[in-house]
Amino acid sequence: MIRTEALDRLPVRTAVPALERALDDRGVAVLCAPPGTGKTTLVPLVLAGLTGDGQVRRVVVAEPRRIAARAAARRMAWLLEERPGGRVGFTVRGERVVGPDTVVEVVTTGVLLQRLQRDQELAGVDVVIIDECHERHLDADTVAAFLLDVREAIRPDLRLVAASATTDAEGWARLLGDAPVVEAEGVSYPVEVVWAPPARPVKPPHGMRVDPALLTHVAATVRRALGERDGDVLCFLPGVGEIARVAGQLAGVDAEVLQVHGRAPAAVQDAVLAGSSGVRRVVLATSVAESSLTVPGVRVVVDSGLAREPRTDHARGLSALTTVRASQAAGRQRAGRAGREAAGAVYRCWEQAEDGRLARFPAPEIKVADLAAFALQAACWGDPEASSLALLDPPPAGAMGAAREVLGAVGAVDAAGRVTDRGVRMSRLGLHPRLARALLDGAAEVGARRAAEVVALLSEEPPREYGDDLAAALRTARRGQDGYAGRWKQEVRRLSNQVDGGGSGFGPGSGSGSGKSPGSGVARGTSTGLHSGADPRGSRSDDAVVGLVAALAFPERVARARGEGAFLMVSGTGAELGDSSRLRSAPWLAVAVADRPAHAASARVRLAAVVDEDTALLAAGRLRVRGEEVRWADGDVVARSVDRVGAVELAVRPLKQPDPGLVRGALVEGLEREGLGLLRWSRDSEQLRLRLAFLHRVVGAPWPDVSDGALLADPGAWLEPELSRARRRADLGRIDAGQALRRLLPWATGEAVRLDELAPERIEVPSGSRIRIEYGGEQPVLAVKLQELFGLAETPRVAGVPVLVHLLSPAGRPAAVTADLASFWQDGYKAVRAELRGRYPKHPWPEDPATVPATRYTSARLKRS
Repeated sequence: MIRTEALDRLPVRTAVPALERALDDRGVAVLCAPPGTGKTTLVPLVLAGLTGDGQVRRVVVAEPRRIAARAAARRMAWLLEERPGGRVGFTVRGERVVGPDTVVEVVTTGVLLQRLQRDQELAGVDVVIIDECHERHLDADTVAAFLLDVREAIRPDLRLVAASATTDAEGWARLLGDAPVVEAEGVSYPVEVVWAPPARPVKPPHGMRVDPALLTHVAATVRRALGERDGDVLCFLPGVGEIARVAGQLAGVDAEVLQVHGRAPAAVQDAVLAGSSGVRRVVLATSVAESSLTVPGVRVVVDSGLAREPRTDHARGLSALTTVRASQAAGRQRAGRAGREAAGAVYRCWEQAEDGRLARFPAPEIKVADLAAFALQAACWGDPEASSLALLDPPPAGAMGAAREVLGAVGAVDAAGRVTDRGVRMSRLGLHPRLARALLDGAAEVGARRAAEVVALLSEEPPREYGDDLAAALRTARRGQDGYAGRWKQEVRRLSNQVDGGGSGFGPGSGSGSGKSPGSGVARGTSTGLHSGADPRGSRSDDAVVGLVAALAFPERVARARGEGAFLMVSGTGAELGDSSRLRSAPWLAVAVADRPAHAASARVRLAAVVDEDTALLAAGRLRVRGEEVRWADGDVVARSVDRVGAVELAVRPLKQPDPGLVRGALVEGLEREGLGLLRWSRDSEQLRLRLAFLHRVVGAPWPDVSDGALLADPGAWLEPELSRARRRADLGRIDAGQALRRLLPWATGEAVRLDELAPERIEVPSGSRIRIEYGGEQPVLAVKLQELFGLAETPRVAGVPVLVHLLSPAGRPAAVTADLASFWQDGYKAVRAELRGRYPKHPWPEDPATVPATRYTSARLKRS
């Protein structure tokens, strides 16, 4: 039986004929349908031929989240009056509910990626629907690129639908080869916007932290909405922790408070999606409820205005979810949930003026996320550079470079970037490559079960109440009865089944290039005995096992104590523990989770394990360096013999006879950092540099460029042999910069002898004085007393450029400035004469300065002479 009445109420049914025509004609289509119209539930059933007499086809629906995949499958099974596992089933990581009669299978995009890597043809599949593609999750983008490859190369008959909850479909249509866009009209009722900002300013989010004052305000706004409006309330919050806090503050409200997120138990999810049973409800949800799930009965939305997105700090080796302001598009999606079934209202917990400053759309994950897993998928697909994949946005070169470094370090790719046998195995574990490395190499040391326990903790971060000690969190999860512990145990079983404890590390024959790939770090050490082999009797403590596996996953986050809860990671990033952390006295840590708050100098450790020094050094072995280190530090040359692992110095002693080449490099570094002022500059040498700069600008070659950048680019061309003889800062101060600059003059062409002709240091004026020319500005400047230029009709020129004449009073004070002496004598002189002759009566002030000789003397002395 089919629930025909329920199917007929779904608005998307009017767009289905156009969608079927598009697929018959082109094989690809973009379907745009607002949330709640049935695009996720009706369309797969129709395309599979389960709602009529059409041809039965096998349909795979790819959802971005496990909760959405389960919910979609349950809803479609309900519409067919069946249970999941019949004609409709689902597969998510660690859970598969399908049967021999399954025609529509809902999977996560991650599961579909794994399936494509194993079976590029997708044998037996007729249609693939990529749902919620507007969210721009990295797995969805990758799946689409792979499917387009499959259609082009081996399965032109495979039908592909990109389904979006928004009408921003142009990009997807182009990507699918100018695919037809089919739009479905949703039933939308008016939604009143109520601006409800906090009464007092709250701190902006940073890292995973949200100001508790904002959460208190959100809870108060929910209470206000319950009092002012009818119907259920849907409240959007960024994450599980914030949902729990707001739920705690809503204790005692006259409504059932439900929490919906990816970690919520299936029974809670089912209760939310089933609708109200007569009791008013408050549903606290993450962004999963924006478009992936439709919650019936909602008339009011309370929007905190926050969301969680992945961010990666490649320079510091930190990647994590980060709290951000939700985009305008997300705000529209959230508000629309209040108008699905009747007129509603949205309470927005921010100022109306802020709304226009929000980003239009969420950032595509490929632009901001850690790309190690994507790079491994691309390498397994045969395109390590991802250069030929059809992607809406190309991966950033810097992020891909960082990703390839990680893959090389864990042995997933060889020196040429090609995937190794080990890399293929890692890609099939359904883990980030770092965690896959920790599982494989950790299993070789401590056994599959114990390694899987730690990796399962790292793959889904434990609740905050588990604390920041990873070993303590492991013990809590083992004895725990909460939802997290249940999921953790299920993941441990899955991972344990995929790995045997022996021979998983690097070694001969473990994969093409494995053991030889650059920077393979501990993995190299594993094949030579990281410890003494697998640990089947469990002789190592939980703390030792947890520390080892965490260090294998994040070797660059191994950190040594600096005192008072502060640590330094080998990556160079500082890290700090909370005041109440039991890890503060540890000498070394393997940091599993850390974030760096905005404007903070150090990262905040959220999850870590104690390790001993031997484990720390072996885990970060590829970063260990021993040798001479000569550099510029604290204003001088520092020469040391250093044993370091990354930024952590293990042993240091001064070098008495450092390599001269290294010393020279350190001195050049000092010049670059502190400037050429380290040399000895006299007034003449400074003037020489200005004269040369003037000629380079006005005449050009062969006169040299003497800018800081040019001089520092080739210091050997003018500072030798003094530079190679220098050993410290003081030696630089003895180098005569003017003498050094003269080495750059064009001696070879013979032009050097014309320096004083083209850019003289001084010029003789009519009085007989030799006056210095200043070359620092756009024009050379001649500052001279006015009386010394009497009789000079034309402005002096230097290299064809008229000088800028600063005419001075008899006391040497500025009287006038001109680049045209002839005009000055004719027009400007009269005013200057009228102003100054009363002040300086002893000096000559003729009416016609062109008819009297120039002088530097008073009138009386002129008469005597």
